[in-house]
Amino acid sequence: MSRLLAVCAGRAAPLLTRDGGERPRQVMSAIGKQALSTLERPDPVAVGPLGVAGDEQVDLTVHGGPEKAVYLYPSEHYAFWQTVRGQAGRTEPLAPGALGENLLVSGLFEPTLWIGDRLRIGEVVLRVESPRSPCFKFDIRMGFSWASKMMVQSGFTGAYCAVVHPGTLAAGAKIDVLPGDRVVTIEQSHRLRHGKRQSSLF
Repeated sequence: MSRLLAVCAGRAAPLLTRDGGERPRQVMSAIGKQALSTLERPDPVAVGPLGVAGDEQVDLTVHGGPEKAVYLYPSEHYAFWQTVRGQAGRTEPLAPGALGENLLVSGLFEPTLWIGDRLRIGEVVLRVESPRSPCFKFDIRMGFSWASKMMVQSGFTGAYCAVVHPGTLAAGAKIDVLPGDRVVTIEQSHRLRHGKRQSSLF
């Protein structure tokens, strides 16, 4: 059974990065999400047409707008990220929202999520739209410079969703998958977009 484990949101804040000349500079991002609803504290959180209440989105080409209102990520991938971060010398545990997701879920994976599928979570209905294409801000968030390449290579992208029916969400809710046309999965869409780059990532 698929389940909602956490609902997360974040405010825009500066991230420290470096340009090609290694000069520090700041960029704004809301990739740092905090859990508003967890299994331990399943507080209800409002979700509107443009996303989770209290969640800010800085670069709308990456996250935001009607078709990328909510970012969903499988909790099962967290072990992978904990391992590769450890190999890069980062041993801090990953809390819900660490990968910039709004919804941390279990039992939903890229090969079995189809574009157009609808996800009913309590009174909220989402529509699966597209895989994530990570940028350098994900590298900063993860704490090592090849994190975005690892996401592309692994295919552990999660999925952006549109909000079909707004309402409130609370951690612990069951997720019902309502099949769409089922032409392309999230994994297939990701491979079509990035397949030619796979062999040259490292």
